Amino acid sequence: MNYHIAVIPGDGIVPEIIAEARKVLDVIGEKYGHNFKYTEVLMGGVSIDATGVPLTDEALQTAKSCDAVLLGAVGGDVGKSNWYSLPPHLRPEAGLLALRKGLNLYANIRPAILFDELKNACPLKEDIVEDGFDFVVVRELTGGLYFGEDGQKK
Repeated sequence: MNYHIAVIPGDGIVPEIIAEARKVLDVIGEKYGHNFKYTEVLMGGVSIDATGVPLTDEALQTAKSCDAVLLGAVGGDVGKSNWYSLPPHLRPEAGLLALRKGLNLYANIRPAILFDELKNACPLKEDIVEDGFDFVVVRELTGGLYFGEDGQKK
C-alpha cells in the first residue's frame, strides 16, 4: 500500500530523532510491502523563524491532505528562546494546538509501562508497583482544561 505522510521534524534535536523514525518506517515498508511518500511541513519554532507564525495555513492543508502525520516535539527553552517573547498565539506550541484543532484530533494516547529496572525510580509506593504496570492514558484534547475560552492552552 502507498501512504503519504506529512513529516513535522520539530525543533531543537528532534529533527534528528524524526529522521531515524523515518528510517524505521522505511524498513517496515520494505518488509511489509508499503511505500511511504514524505512531505516535510514546518511547525513550531522553525516555522516562526521561516514564516513568522507557528503553523501556516498551507502547512495545515498539507497535513490534512496526507494519510498520517509524523510529528516531532516543538518548542524551545522557555527561559532563553526568543520564541517565548512573542504573544501566546505566536509561540511554538500554538502551532500544535492549531494542528490538533485543524485535524479534529480529540485524544492524546500515551502508553505507560514500568520496567523492572526502573521500579526504584518510580514515585509510587512499592506495594503498588511490585508487579509493575502496563496501562494506557487517554487524555481528552477538545475542551475543559486543555482549551480555555480564548482558545489558548491554559
